[in-house]
Amino acid sequence: MSALQILVVAITIGLNALDGFDVLSISYASPGIAQEWGIDRAALGIVLSMELIGMAVGSVLLGGIADKIGRRPTILGCLVVMSIGMIMATTTRGLVALSIWRIVTGLGIGGMLAAINAVAAEFSNSRRRHLSVSLMSIGYPLGAVVGGIAAARLLQGHDWRAVFYFGFAVTALLMPVVFFVVPESVHWLVRRQPAGALDAVNRTLGRMGHLSVATLPPLATGARARSIADIFSPELVVGTVIVTLAYFLHITTFYFIVKWVPKIVVDLGFAASSAAGVLVWTNVGGALGGTVFGLLTQRFLVKRLTIAVLLASTAMVTLFGRTPADLSQLSFICAVAGFCTNAGIVGLYAIIAQVFPTHVRAFGTGFTIGVGRGGSVLAPIIAGFLFAAGFALPAVALTMALGSSLGAIVLLFLKFETDQPRVERETGHVVPGQASAAGHAI
Repeated sequence: MSALQILVVAITIGLNALDGFDVLSISYASPGIAQEWGIDRAALGIVLSMELIGMAVGSVLLGGIADKIGRRPTILGCLVVMSIGMIMATTTRGLVALSIWRIVTGLGIGGMLAAINAVAAEFSNSRRRHLSVSLMSIGYPLGAVVGGIAAARLLQGHDWRAVFYFGFAVTALLMPVVFFVVPESVHWLVRRQPAGALDAVNRTLGRMGHLSVATLPPLATGARARSIADIFSPELVVGTVIVTLAYFLHITTFYFIVKWVPKIVVDLGFAASSAAGVLVWTNVGGALGGTVFGLLTQRFLVKRLTIAVLLASTAMVTLFGRTPADLSQLSFICAVAGFCTNAGIVGLYAIIAQVFPTHVRAFGTGFTIGVGRGGSVLAPIIAGFLFAAGFALPAVALTMALGSSLGAIVLLFLKFETDQPRVERETGHVVPGQASAAGHAI
């Protein structure tokens, strides 16, 4: 791993942190919005769901664009869309306009998530590939923690718009970073071979400290005719269905914890500030879980690790529902639950990068995340209906925790040729690993 490769992976962590910040930004801003505009919780709930809808649509639509025009321009375009959505949110005076700009922001984030998963995998060497994808994934809880702390401090002396001004500033700051530091993926250039591909490949190989190449490998017959629809081809459709279903099921458990912990802690008799503290510990545990999971992939098979942490997620979320009204115990259990649930997300990201080959990796990632966001929308709703129907917290927590177990069961049916993400040689066959020296290209 050269310095450039490590730096690019670090930048993907920062880009993913925007997702974590965005999820909490509207939550922090919502009390001020409700007070200023005089709206009820039902109307506010609609606004809270708009970003998730935008992310789902953006993941599916813009992930395909990243496979067609490249990772780098897609990320830059998504950053522009996100910055517009955030700054325009500060100019709104009603729910309809705010909802529209939240959807726009979500579109940018969804597309970027699909692209950076591919970037983290394709800028890594074979040995560190799962670790790189795992580290990229921990950006979400890091953004939630750091961004949440920043938002809380901003709101002490400013109104709710300060949260979106901060989000706009951070997003705008990342634009020149990506533009000047992140080159186009060599994997993508070799697979698509657009005009000037050889020069672009050699420039990037030079920056990485690798030898240049005289020619690019010839594309396999029909390679240019391949499309993003190949994720539904006979070769890939089974893997597509399995990882999408597993992600959807586990994300229901993940978002039950993320969305309902503050309300549950308040209902147990604690102050809202204490509830926010418990949520912070949940995200701290999530960041630690993603890091530890990534390190474990250096020694253990990613599929087995993922199944193990999904089963552990079920156990810890169930235990959360049975924890007494003690703030210290709740914080500890939520931190461990966050550790397990986010480690499961990280594992699924690594598996996604493993299932889809280069020419559909971004779209495959986007499709999986986009459909999975349906689980993020349904999770708070299902839990709300269960509570409204009279079910106690232990029963609701157990029911929502089963999503992770079902996801683990689905993963049992996934078969791998190799435990590394797919890399294609000039023959077009899928082979494990990656060649040395100039092996990025040949």
